Amino acid sequence: MIDVRSGQEIPDVVVFIEKNKITGVGSRLKISDTVQVIALGDVTLLPGLIDAHTHLLHQYYTRYGDDNSNRLLEMIQLGPAKRALLGVRLAREMLEAGFTTVRDLGNSSINADIALRDAINNGDVPGPRMFVSTRAISPVGGQFQAVTPEAQQLLNQEYVQISGVEEARKAVRQAIYDGADCIKVIANSGSRRLSLEEMKVIVEEAKRANLPVAVHATDGDGPAMTAVEAGVSSIEHAYTVSETVLNLMAKKNIFLVPTDAAGVPKYQERIKRALKAGVRIAIGSDLYYEYPSKTRGQMSAGMYKTYVASGMSAIEVLRAATLNPAELIGNSFIGAIEVGRFADIIAVKGNPITDISELEEVVFVMKDGKVYK
Repeated sequence: MIDVRSGQEIPDVVVFIEKNKITGVGSRLKISDTVQVIALGDVTLLPGLIDAHTHLLHQYYTRYGDDNSNRLLEMIQLGPAKRALLGVRLAREMLEAGFTTVRDLGNSSINADIALRDAINNGDVPGPRMFVSTRAISPVGGQFQAVTPEAQQLLNQEYVQISGVEEARKAVRQAIYDGADCIKVIANSGSRRLSLEEMKVIVEEAKRANLPVAVHATDGDGPAMTAVEAGVSSIEHAYTVSETVLNLMAKKNIFLVPTDAAGVPKYQERIKRALKAGVRIAIGSDLYYEYPSKTRGQMSAGMYKTYVASGMSAIEVLRAATLNPAELIGNSFIGAIEVGRFADIIAVKGNPITDISELEEVVFVMKDGKVYK
């Protein structure tokens, strides 16, 4: 077993589970004759993976064109019920690939993510433990650059568009009422940006309900700095942020959630700057296009080698896939194989410390004490 907290490898490990909780873990522990034994043989145990940025009720197709074209088609053709049913399939694919928890950040119609989360929690459908944001709070127009006035009415399915402090406050309170586990904010879309005053109110209202705030921030330092100054919980993407922003993130204990494509030098340099600054990283896939030859889960599991190539050690990647996102989510029962935590456990054939791509071939999945693979 890899102890993700210490980085130690524990040989001949035994894990005791009662109901859905871990009650004991160690090397060569004595096993009584009265317990059920699951003998996995020559494998490496790890905590269930946590994807810090998913969109499980959201799928685009390259044959339909770019993001804008797909976004419009999705809103026109799929209502909340169909989005939830799409999510049922993608959630199962994620679980089977070893993701026992996800933080799902919008693009899920009006509260369809709440319905899917609750169905999984009730045992109606298999899937990862979901922490959902409901609709993202955004500048006017959401993430669209230009649509007709008639089409603009459709945007309310995906975004809560705000103008001013009181609309920002109302949007957060509505998300809380709807059952959000976190608040998702679009800090900028093209030249449109939320103000520092709007961002501060969003954080104030969210913290009153003890909810973390995740902020989509791209295009340089400005949007990210606004979010950091407001005291958010995480910056999503932040593809090109400078040392100035990263140093302030480290000082304020704000997570970076990178969603990087492989082999992009400016993304790799940003990861190196973040590591140097001491910013904690929680890795997210942010996948939403169909890949016909692979499931959503298989595609997501392939992301980890991107970060080793960007300068992270294997144990840093493992922490960014388990312990760190657990802390970002605010749940002390997930993210590690430790006494008192939920029995979210996966197994791979090889050793991900020496080859992180082993995470792409998960052979065993247990979530909440129940075996799914």
